[in-house]
Amino acid sequence: MARICDFTGVGTKSGNNRSHSMRSSKRTFKPNLIYKMVTMEDGSRMRLKISAKIYKKLKGFI
Repeated sequence: MARICDFTGVGTKSGNNRSHSMRSSKRTFKPNLIYKMVTMEDGSRMRLKISAKIYKKLKGFI
């Protein structure tokens, strides 16, 4: 299962670990995803993966 936000499409990013001597090694930055059950207009329920940043913005609507 991919780590991608259903609203914004934000996903896993890659970057570097840096030591004190500035040597680098690869690492990944994973998004902070929350799984939420959302009731649709027709009464059906749907499970969404949304990032915590978007959840805070849409807290009153979801």
